[in-house]
Amino acid sequence: MNPDPRPAYKPSWRKPAGMFMILGLIALWAVLVGSLSGPIGRLPIVVQVPVYVFLGLVWIWILPLKRLLAWMETGRWRGF
Repeated sequence: MNPDPRPAYKPSWRKPAGMFMILGLIALWAVLVGSLSGPIGRLPIVVQVPVYVFLGLVWIWILPLKRLLAWMETGRWRGF
């Protein structure tokens, strides 16, 4: 008999699966941005910097990371 009244913790498979999905999405975005390095490299340096900053920040909104994190925690695809 277990004297602890709390239910036993059962780990969810969603957290490791979500972690690998996040890593995959980041790798996919890095390959996409890396494939654009040729055309971006031909631009003047003062244009390259804002382009790379923009591409470095925009993946936060393009990739469904917020919903993926919500799914990892709750099992639902709705955002917080």
